[in-house]
Amino acid sequence: MDDRASEELGMNDTEVGQMTEDQAREELRALSDILGQANRAYHAEDAPELTDAEYDRLKRRNAEIEARFPQLKLADSPSEQVGAAPVDGFSKVRHEVRMLSLANAFDDDDIRDFDDSIRRYLGLGTDAPLAFTAEPKIDGLSLALRYENGKLVRAATRGDGSEGEDVTANARTIDDIPTDLTGAPEVLEVRGEVYMSHADFEALNERQTARGGKTFANPRNAAAGSLRQLDAKITAERPLKFFAYAWGVLSDPLAETQKGAIDRLNALGFQTNPLTALCDGPEEMLNHYRKVEAQRATLGYDIDGVVYKVNDLALQERLGFRSTTPRWAIAHKFPAELAWTRLESIDIQVGRTGALSPVARLTPVTVGGVVVSNATLHNEDYIAGRDSSGNEIRGGKDIRIGDWVQVYRAGDVIPKVADVDLSQRPEDAQPYVFPTKCPECGSDAIREEGDAVRRCSGGLICPAQAVEKLKHFVGRSAFDIEGLGAKQVEQFYADGWIREPVDIFTLRDRYGSGIQQLKNREGWGEKSALNLFSAIDERRHIPLGRLIFGLGIRHVGESASNLLARHYGTWAIFEAAMKDAATMEGEAWDDLLSINGVGTVLAQSLVSAMNQEAERASMDRLVAHLDVEEAVRPDTDGSPVAGKIVVFTGSLERMTRAEAKARAEAMGAKVSGSVSKKTDIVVIGPGAGSKEKKARELGLTVLDEDAWLELIGG
Repeated sequence: MDDRASEELGMNDTEVGQMTEDQAREELRALSDILGQANRAYHAEDAPELTDAEYDRLKRRNAEIEARFPQLKLADSPSEQVGAAPVDGFSKVRHEVRMLSLANAFDDDDIRDFDDSIRRYLGLGTDAPLAFTAEPKIDGLSLALRYENGKLVRAATRGDGSEGEDVTANARTIDDIPTDLTGAPEVLEVRGEVYMSHADFEALNERQTARGGKTFANPRNAAAGSLRQLDAKITAERPLKFFAYAWGVLSDPLAETQKGAIDRLNALGFQTNPLTALCDGPEEMLNHYRKVEAQRATLGYDIDGVVYKVNDLALQERLGFRSTTPRWAIAHKFPAELAWTRLESIDIQVGRTGALSPVARLTPVTVGGVVVSNATLHNEDYIAGRDSSGNEIRGGKDIRIGDWVQVYRAGDVIPKVADVDLSQRPEDAQPYVFPTKCPECGSDAIREEGDAVRRCSGGLICPAQAVEKLKHFVGRSAFDIEGLGAKQVEQFYADGWIREPVDIFTLRDRYGSGIQQLKNREGWGEKSALNLFSAIDERRHIPLGRLIFGLGIRHVGESASNLLARHYGTWAIFEAAMKDAATMEGEAWDDLLSINGVGTVLAQSLVSAMNQEAERASMDRLVAHLDVEEAVRPDTDGSPVAGKIVVFTGSLERMTRAEAKARAEAMGAKVSGSVSKKTDIVVIGPGAGSKEKKARELGLTVLDEDAWLELIGG
């Protein structure tokens, strides 16, 4: 497991083969809690808390521990669970035939093993014919539809596999679900997936935003939330679709094969997936998997893998079921954090420091549970691939508009373009020419020697830089003014209400009471206007560290801002010191560089910004309207940890991580998030994981919480 799973989920990273029985027992209990909550969040609350990759990884680890310690398997083990219990609000439906989940495969060898295991179970030789169907695995909500004498009588969600929710009224509003069938068996239970297309999902979120309602993270959440509405009228307004792919109770067989049964369902009036194919053995299955994966971004709906099923229904009957999965089927999952899609265009965004950042506009595709339509392209070298002389640029990709590109979510957060498939490049695709003028203000965009980034030289005359600086200023780690977020900043800037930070604090004065003008704007009322002005007044009193960070000076982050505040104590002392350091030499300059955590690049950027006439004038106007709180300068004389680099890992029991960090920094220590040779002390708690292991390998000082508190004096 990685550090994030280990630390955030409270797990350790011991190899299963090296676990003691006590460690295994403890982790199985923790995994049961985590996976149980994840199931409830995903199936019952339509609000996933883990990505597919995290969930699959934890479930595999649970299975590995159970395999090594079978005597420790819990009665409510995650390996025995399917979905989650129905929630209150719907009547319950008992499934006559359980709705099971599928075993997962993650690589080619898993599919070959699947074929081998079936042949062994059935006693078939390697040359005996064995056909499979392969169909896209729709990422939606499972639904069972019961028809009697051709009439739809009930629709139920999967629930926990044995009991689901009665959503018949809602299902009747979905166009893809017929209410009357001709030529169907007397009793027929059709199973399939309710989903929402990308286009409908985007339109729904736009409508929700316009109404001030809840928006959805991805089409699966939107589909699940729409189907499980207590008011069927709301479901009727939602553009839901349905693919049929299986069946439950039958009074008569649909066909003799899986493919034949799917064709029969299609003939009865159900939508079935056109990418369903018949495959002769693992290699054809894998070829179809790659074909489907290549089309993933252009399908217009979400899939997260391909499902293989033994085609012969008589063989399916012989193979039967495990406790929660059929032996005759498996889901071949796509890598959760990767997807291929089309690059439609490249836009240039200008940040608060003037950096020109290229952004890929993509055909929307779901990556790690989130719909991605934009991704960073890093910088112009990454796009170009070659320099002006035709030489290859290390790390460059030669990315062009129209290319087929691979997208991933870095840390499951920031979408990035990872690679390009040159074999699918359009013949007319031209190399991208990076702009040398700022697209916002037309000023020269200059790239300094050794810098990977091109920057607008417009400074304060560049509206993009001004708006981004204002967004940063009101951000959570800076002034954090409630009711004044990014959208309001853009609106007020466009209307000429605010141009620089001080304008926020003079807003009421410049518009009389301010309330009359603001309360009549769309989205505002008298109460919200009063609340905004009250929130602004509350932030007139501001800690020095927040003020420094809010100025948005390049290279000066939140941690550095707090270091500077603690070192200088007051705005007046800080301001005077920066003026004295203007020549970047002498006592004030040396004093600045002496601060642990302040390097030459940061210091140069800070001093330059503080001594530019226009920026200083803007700062002076701002500070005149503020009461800047004096920072407590740490007394580190005699501190046993002054100047040392400290890492906290695992769960602390006698203080929070934030308290521990603040205490260490107050005593002159620098707190780091990673272990390296430069680390002086690693403080460990339960579940410390890989950081403790690395610290011991490097021979660093490792202390438990009690020893740390004893060292710093309680």
